[in-house]
Amino acid sequence: MDSKRTDAGKDAKQQGGVWELVKVIVQALIIAGVVRTFLFQPFNIPSGSMIPTLLIGDFLFVSKYAYGFSKYSFPIDLDFVRGRFLASPPKRGDVIVFKTPHDNKTDYIKRLIGMPGDTLQMKEGRLYINGVIVPREPIAKYHTEDFYGHQADVPAYKETLPGGVTHTIIEIQGDTGFTDNTELFTVPANSYFMMGDNRDNSTDSRVPPDQGGVGYVPAENLEGRAELIFFSNREGDPAWQFWRWPWTVRWDRIFKPVR
Repeated sequence: MDSKRTDAGKDAKQQGGVWELVKVIVQALIIAGVVRTFLFQPFNIPSGSMIPTLLIGDFLFVSKYAYGFSKYSFPIDLDFVRGRFLASPPKRGDVIVFKTPHDNKTDYIKRLIGMPGDTLQMKEGRLYINGVIVPREPIAKYHTEDFYGHQADVPAYKETLPGGVTHTIIEIQGDTGFTDNTELFTVPANSYFMMGDNRDNSTDSRVPPDQGGVGYVPAENLEGRAELIFFSNREGDPAWQFWRWPWTVRWDRIFKPVR
């Protein structure tokens, strides 16, 4: 047998194998991009503004299709896109990832409290929506970091929003926090009012953008709805240190729906 033909055959087979591998990788990247853009995007929690619903070190899936799509749904800059398409309005009480209006780049996650046209105000720690106080029920105190960075048991409540969504909030400064007394807000059309469940440790719509806050969130800034915690690692322990997972993973939070 001609050795040159044999070598040529081997080279062609190797090249064909490399090409098949490249195609598989490209297809996998395309599929991952489609899933991330149109279906589900992973998101991790870097701050404590949504305690106790979400903890630092939680990793969750956000449904990108929940409210339709805007220019912020895509991983590349599509500044020419305006508004939303395939739009579906969010519901009061949803936990939402959005681009903060301050720079339209930074991802925030908060709870939707105010709908377009609503009036909202905080008075002595109590939330009023359209002039009606939002009911809350005291529950067992929650152990967390207080305003000064110390571990403490802080007041916790079950709050029920108009429409029936009930969720847990904490007040680490009681009812005398910096944002526990505010002006009367009126939510503009096509905008939303967001607040953190850790009411005294959340820079949200109660704080205007020119003071480093969120302000009103335009509808096109919504990226998706938080759905499910798929992984959770103890705060301060890097998730990539997998050999420590038996002790650092918060197993009770895995596959927990976000409500």
